[in-house]
Amino acid sequence: MCGICGEIRTRGEPSISSLKAVTGAMRKRGPDSEGLFAQDHMAFGHRRLSILDLAPAAQQPMIDSELGLGIVFNGCIYNFRELRDDLTRRGYRFFSQGDTEVILKSYHAWGADCVARFKGMFAFALWERDSGRVVLARDRLGIKPLYYVDGPDSFRFASDLPALLAGGGVDTSLDPVGLHHFFSFHGAVPPPRTILRGVKKLEPATILTLEPDGSKTTRRYWSFAVGARRDDRAMTEQEWTEAVTEAMLTAVDRRRVADVPVGVLLSGGLDSSLIVALLARLGHADVKTFAIGFDSVGGHSGDEFHYSDLVAKHFSTAHEQIRIDGREALQHLPDAIRAMSEPMVSHDAVAFYLLSREVAKRVTVVQSGQGADEVFGGYSWYPSLLTANNASDQYREVYFDWKHSDIARLLTPDFEADDYSSEFVESFFDRTSASSPVDKALQIDAEIMMVDDPVKRVDNMTMAHGLEARVPFLDHEVVELAARLPTSLKLGDGGKYILKKAARALLPAEVIDRPKGYFPVPALRHLRGEFLDYVRDVLSSSAARSRGLYRSEFIDHMLDHPEAEMSPKGHSRLWQAALLEAWLQTHAV
Repeated sequence: MCGICGEIRTRGEPSISSLKAVTGAMRKRGPDSEGLFAQDHMAFGHRRLSILDLAPAAQQPMIDSELGLGIVFNGCIYNFRELRDDLTRRGYRFFSQGDTEVILKSYHAWGADCVARFKGMFAFALWERDSGRVVLARDRLGIKPLYYVDGPDSFRFASDLPALLAGGGVDTSLDPVGLHHFFSFHGAVPPPRTILRGVKKLEPATILTLEPDGSKTTRRYWSFAVGARRDDRAMTEQEWTEAVTEAMLTAVDRRRVADVPVGVLLSGGLDSSLIVALLARLGHADVKTFAIGFDSVGGHSGDEFHYSDLVAKHFSTAHEQIRIDGREALQHLPDAIRAMSEPMVSHDAVAFYLLSREVAKRVTVVQSGQGADEVFGGYSWYPSLLTANNASDQYREVYFDWKHSDIARLLTPDFEADDYSSEFVESFFDRTSASSPVDKALQIDAEIMMVDDPVKRVDNMTMAHGLEARVPFLDHEVVELAARLPTSLKLGDGGKYILKKAARALLPAEVIDRPKGYFPVPALRHLRGEFLDYVRDVLSSSAARSRGLYRSEFIDHMLDHPEAEMSPKGHSRLWQAALLEAWLQTHAV
């Protein structure tokens, strides 16, 4: 796990000083070492977090002089040893022991299509010394980020959006389409857009090729389609249960590969508890597990220690409760916002930030349960789509934090826009092969919203402390299998029916049948006291007033009645408005 960056120019030479500023801004993503490489019109930078092959031979940028290739890489290829064995039989010689060199040799052997052979999470830039061609790629589910600035004479990229800003020369004006998406989609801005006009992000499962003359081509190399298959109709519920259990066992087992200690973020919910159970099934002894809890607010519990303790005791894990005082959460809230590649409204960002800070002191790699709700149908709004007459209308009703008319009440005329988010949903639903409204919702959530909300949040908050998070529910083979499941095996029993069925042979019933929980930070859902004061200071600052993004009368209304404006899912709209402004101020936008 690392931070990567680079600059490719069609005229002139890349700026090494700018590139050093970008790598410096990603120091926390890769605290172990730094590397730079420049050749003619290209320059690349790397920050290393040592997980596999801790020796200097695995340093990046990695150059293979024999093959005439170089690479900067962020992520982990879990099946690299099998690929290495295959490549060795083909006559390739290796000078290191990790997965980075395997990508180089795989590209030489199979071209850009080598990505189809990788089982893992990755974002990389690979260049050909002799042709000057550069190839960038991102993993199937977008677990690893890759941002870029596409200028008239140069192309710059980095693992982190703020790192690109550190390099200078970026159009930081707000993108009206990205802005509308941010408020509609709970902070998620579908790729390739971001909240800023001048920065884009490479879409998941995409290869971007840059030629020396500046021409570019993009190609999607993988996709999945939600919906039952005719060939699967003969499968029984028990057969589906066994298939899901086996796929998850494989996914968890793959993510054990490391030359450093591995732990589990154990919330006490079904998803993370199932990971612990599967590790136990695989014979993994002395699993280290970690749970976090906050102060209660207004009768809303701030921890789920009862359930995480139950799982830890059942499997005899080396478990730690990490208790965070509400004042400490507020103290580190600006740090969590600083760690965000893009503004993220979900309350649990600061929870993940603080949990990662403590866990990184104990281990370097963790497995985490993100993605299960989107992939296996765990959210409460999915059943309402079973009887929907209009899929896009019902999806907007249950998912959007702000309706278009609400956004118009919030934003000043300078930032008003068309209803871009509704147009996006309608266009997505029209082109997807999913037939039923609920399958369309599952498709957009797994393909778009999951990537730019929970997945991005986990990457950013863990990497802020040099901690690598691995997400077995986003193993592409698990996602492909889950996409084929009949709807009843997802939405039954309050959601994630098939996971609950699989878990009954592994977990205590109390964990499976409990009410659905979440990573709780009640103080950000119910803004009061010092947290409300923080929000008031952000929105009343001179920077906010001079930006002129929000209508002052609506902001005053929300500040006077902080719990009057809540989204359909019960999230604070006041917090969302404040979070965006705080992120813009933090990164001097």
